[in-house]
Amino acid sequence: MRTPWILLGALFLSGCQASGLSWGRLDPDAGPWALGFVTPYLMDGWVEDSATVDVDGNLFRRIGSGGAAGGGKNGSKGARGWAVKGGGTERNVRDAKLPVRIYVRWQSVVEPQTYQGWIEIPESARQVMRAALRKDCQQFPETASILKIASVRLGLAPGGVVQIWVLDECMHPVKVARGQAEIEPKGPYLGQSGGHYYPQTESSKRYVEQYGIPYGSW
Repeated sequence: MRTPWILLGALFLSGCQASGLSWGRLDPDAGPWALGFVTPYLMDGWVEDSATVDVDGNLFRRIGSGGAAGGGKNGSKGARGWAVKGGGTERNVRDAKLPVRIYVRWQSVVEPQTYQGWIEIPESARQVMRAALRKDCQQFPETASILKIASVRLGLAPGGVVQIWVLDECMHPVKVARGQAEIEPKGPYLGQSGGHYYPQTESSKRYVEQYGIPYGSW
């Protein structure tokens, strides 16, 4: 009478191994992970497209698009800081293992200018992501039962500057790299919008009119 239970246990174990979510995480690069975008405070942006190549060399296209506003209460924080944990857009990267490079094309609405490029994700970032998938946060032990997910945040700044953070097991941002994107010569929406950009928020517009864009501060 023990045979059916043995078979059931074997099937359950094989399913866990296939998903990469076994007790010992047989594949530490299996994810899940999410990709988010933010901008410096009040430096509005709009992500047109994104993609990634994972550790196995697989390409995943069209991960997501959307707003990447950085916020900023009445401009009190200026435009030099980053709202890494708040605001912006985040998408789950389905079926992909941890990333080795990420592509992004976005509109820096405040300039306005369109940028695009591939950003290399260093091994140090994947080490933090693996820990986020494996470890419990000692600071908040009540979250131990919550499904763990790793996160990458790309900060998109005027001038095409890209800052990269990953979130550790306690959701604290860890800066891991900085990159430089290129100008997209076709302009916004690959030239299909007649040169029109995504609308700039009024708070961002007022800040830029008063203080300008602090190039070189990111």
